[in-house]
Amino acid sequence: MAVRKFKPTTPGQRHKVIGVFDEITARTPEKSLTVGKRSTGGRNAEGHRTTRYVGGGHKRKFRIIDFKRTKDGVPATVKSIEYDPNRSARIALLYYVDGSKAYIIAPNGLQVGSTVMSGEDAAPEVGNALPLSKIPVGTLIHNIELRPGQGAFMVRSAGTFAQLTSREGDYVIIKLPSGETRKVLATCKATVGVVGNSDHALERSGKAGRSRWLGRRPRNRGVVMNPVDHPMGGGEGRASGGHPRSRKGLYAKGLKTRAPKKHSSKYIIERRKK
Repeated sequence: MAVRKFKPTTPGQRHKVIGVFDEITARTPEKSLTVGKRSTGGRNAEGHRTTRYVGGGHKRKFRIIDFKRTKDGVPATVKSIEYDPNRSARIALLYYVDGSKAYIIAPNGLQVGSTVMSGEDAAPEVGNALPLSKIPVGTLIHNIELRPGQGAFMVRSAGTFAQLTSREGDYVIIKLPSGETRKVLATCKATVGVVGNSDHALERSGKAGRSRWLGRRPRNRGVVMNPVDHPMGGGEGRASGGHPRSRKGLYAKGLKTRAPKKHSSKYIIERRKK
């Protein structure tokens, strides 16, 4: 993976840093695994705007990703590595020996022609999905389930990985990308390896227009609004006293919003680092 920088021939090129597509091997997605994706523009079924700063953007097709990896014991060959506009990671098209096809998140090191498999008997190699009970301690993993059979829920974006640090009865201890350490049932599945496209974090759009292509509209700050529009609005000049808060009055920048009696708190051993 690498990134491209540009000569400052225009203001938009000056700070632009984008990823390269060297690893992409297919231009068009597998038709049987794509569905149309309708843009809402931030409106609900009644046409009322319920989400601000959403709208426009390029039309996308949704690629159906196999996050459950239920075809245990059936080997599959990687046919292509493809771009997915709906996520930061790249995706890999699998051809199973029984004739079926599926998309998975492409980890680092997975190449066209590689063979991957899922299930208890699979080897703990890059791209293989196994129950956490069968993965060696210290292995880097991604696409982790929180409940058995639910499908991958954590560690799915570009360049991320978690580490299986130890075992404790029916649970394994996992260190997540945020720094949080928590228990997960050992019967949950995870995929071995690090999510690909790790240089995604180095990309810079260079201009506002690239955000518009992604469907993001201009976002205006609360302090420049009037008091009727936002709790932080009003005042003379740039004066804006009080604590930063959301439009509905909820404190921001430091307030812990997690429910104190949340059921899953008992599985968290160490909270994420600030």
